[in-house]
Order: sequence, then C-alpha cells, then structure tokens
Amino acid sequence: MKSPNPFFGQRNPSNAASSTPDRFSHSPSSSYSDASTVRNKSNKNPVALAARSVAGVFVSCFTPPESEKSTSFVDSEEFKAPSVFSDTSRASSERRRSSNPNTSRAGSERRSSNRGVYASSSHNSSSQSREPGNGKIPFTMGEIYKATRNFSPSFKIGQGGFGTVYKGRLEDGTTVAIKRAKKSLYDKHLGVEFQSEIKTLAQVEHLNLVKYYGCLEYQEERIVVVEYVPNGTLREHMDCLHGNILDLAARLDIAIDVAHAITYLHMYTDHPIIHRDIKSSNILLTENLRAKVADFGFARLAADAESGATHVSTQVKGTAGYLDPEYLRTYQLTEKSDVYSFGVLLVELITGRRPIEAKRELKERITARWVMKKFNEGDAISTLDPRLEQSAANNLALEKVLELALQCLAPHRQNRPSMRRCAEILWSIRKDYREIVDVHSLASHSQKITTAREK
Repeated sequence: MKSPNPFFGQRNPSNAASSTPDRFSHSPSSSYSDASTVRNKSNKNPVALAARSVAGVFVSCFTPPESEKSTSFVDSEEFKAPSVFSDTSRASSERRRSSNPNTSRAGSERRSSNRGVYASSSHNSSSQSREPGNGKIPFTMGEIYKATRNFSPSFKIGQGGFGTVYKGRLEDGTTVAIKRAKKSLYDKHLGVEFQSEIKTLAQVEHLNLVKYYGCLEYQEERIVVVEYVPNGTLREHMDCLHGNILDLAARLDIAIDVAHAITYLHMYTDHPIIHRDIKSSNILLTENLRAKVADFGFARLAADAESGATHVSTQVKGTAGYLDPEYLRTYQLTEKSDVYSFGVLLVELITGRRPIEAKRELKERITARWVMKKFNEGDAISTLDPRLEQSAANNLALEKVLELALQCLAPHRQNRPSMRRCAEILWSIRKDYREIVDVHSLASHSQKITTAREK
C-alpha cells in the first residue's frame, strides 16, 4: 500500500464517493468467529480497571433513542453564538504567530498554535469567493441542472437525512458531489443544518476534510457542492462492499487521518469546531485509501476557553452508538464528545463490527461494551476482526489501539485524551507496527535465502 503522507502534510485534493447515510440505520450483522488465543492480563492494569468503570455507562449511550426527533432535531437558534461564546472574528493571522504547536495542548495557548501545521499553505481564491455571506452566488441552478443532467437518478450516489447526493461534472471538468436538500423537509430545522454545514465547510481546509466548493439557495432548492471522493465510505470497506479487505496497516492509516482532521477542527481553526457526527459512514476514502471526514450538518462552534467557558449547552445531536453518554445526560457539549465518538470508531476498526449489532446475542450486541469486557478478561485478541491475520504485529497493534480506545471512552470527559494526543499515540503505534513487520519480513527473506542455498 502506498505510504501515507507526512504527519502534517499539505493539502493535495484528490477526486473522491460522497455518501450521506441515514443517522439511525443499523444494517444486519455478519458472522464472526472468536479467536482461541488468550493473553493473561493483571487485574492491576490501569486500563483494565478503567474498563470496568466505563462499562456501566454504555447502555444509555448505545441504546437507540425512541425517535429520530430526539437526536436530529435542531432549534432555530442552533448556529447562533450562545452566551458562552466569545467574539469569533479574531483574525487567523494572530493564530499563525506561534512558533511551536507542540508546547501546549489546551486553553488559550492552543489558540496561538501555528495554524499552518494542520491547514494548507494557501486557500483557493475561488473557494474563498464562494464563502457564505459575501453576497456572491457561487453557482446557478442552470449549472447544477447541467452538472447532474437535471438530477438524473443515474447520477445519484447517496441518500441521507439531509437529502440526496448526486455526482456531477462542472463546466471546468471538476467532478463534484452535489447535495440536494429534501423539499419536504424545507423548514427552519433543516435550514439551520444547511447553514451549519456551509458555514463550517467555508472556513476549513485540510487534507483529511472534504473540500467545499460552494452553495446555492434558490426558491425551494438548497444545494451544497463539495469534493467528490470516489472510493466509498469506510463502513462500506469494512463490510467488504468494494471487494478487498482493509488490512490493519490501512486501518491505522485511516485512524490517523481522521485524528488529524478532528485535531484541526478542535485546535487550528479560527474558532474550535465540534463535528458531532464522527462515524465510519461519514468517512470517505480516496483511491489511495486516504480518509476524508464529511458531513458537517451537525457541526457546532465550541465554547471559548479564553472566556472561561467549559462547554456549550445544546440539544443532543449525533448517531446512536457513537454518542457521548455525558453529553447525552447533561446536554453539555465539548470537543471531548468527538473524542468519545472517535473511541467508538477505533473499536469499529479493530473488530470490523458496527457499534450496535442488533442481531447478535445480548452480551455482544453493544460492540464497545463487549470489547471492554474481553479486554478486561485478558482476551482482547478474540475481538480482532476474524478477517485479519493474528500476527505479532497485528496482535501488538490490537492491544495498543484498544488501550487508546478505552481512554477515549472514559465516562467523564476530563479523563479522555485530546484528539492531538490520540494522533500522537496512533503514530507511535504505527511506528512500532511497521518495525515488527519489517523485522519479520527480513527474517522471512533470510530464511528463504538460506533454504535456497541448502538446496
């Protein structure tokens, strides 16, 4: 597989399959077999002890809500800055003056970190001219109709709560994904979600975020035009819908890409942004298996740490199975809610299972809770996706990734790592993983040479 870009690579947009699946869909589970290898762990292991404390909160978090309204409803004031916000118009130039982003991870110090570490070196001028609120219309309906052949069903590539997604080709040859809102849902709540997405997309640019091209509101039409990502969603690849099984090396690369994207949103934008819907079906893959985080309909500005605020009070939004239980209980939203969802995603990458496996027996129905129990019993190896080889490198990565996942899934947000710390840990895991793979590859090669000489 092609080697990943450097840790803080510049943006290099590539064509890529946009999909916006429903937020409460649960597909049937597939058959999995448990591995027989068991590793004994001491009961004094701090991660194992933490796992016990985490297990109790999972039922409320992973049980799907009684109705879609309870998690997808947005009040008309959703994207207006509440009292805990400060003025978000601070110039990004102030953020570029810091010399070393590694010296701090929190509070006002992180706001002065070098934005260029996670952002591209320059922004596309045409993209900036399409930024919402500047009075310019980036596209006409004629262009949209022409790009999609009048929204031809043959151009449809996705369907979600927001509406339908079409593949289109602009006059300049650019292939894009065109999101068309459902006319039947054209109300104030959908309007807030639409505005949330375009406001977020217009102010961010990163290698691992879907690129924004523009938007259009015309009569009853609401259109968002974004980068087309040609290789489907992570969940589709986990389900082997594209033919090949993702090996563990690819899964580590994807986890790091997602960690980079969320770190950028939390630390390197003009104001911290909380995605609120991190999940495998919102992660698109390029042909080189680089990950791009999509779907910013639930994104929300975070509290301003410099003003002393610790959270934003807001209605719960997200996807059942990925929701932070503390946010679900208190309505207090912080960046650590994304960290929790990322922990669920890590479990998903290791096991291959969905967060909620409705057709499995009760003890395995909630995947993260089942994994924590196995980890606590010293039998983490049995949770590895059975389609992956149980090699020394895979077994090591499994243990380390699950340790990180359990930290992300801590019941209280103050006990969860930052997304930047998650990225650092994953880089260390991938480094160790590659070293073991290289050693085994060298040993195997030497053995083949020895055998050939003996013959």
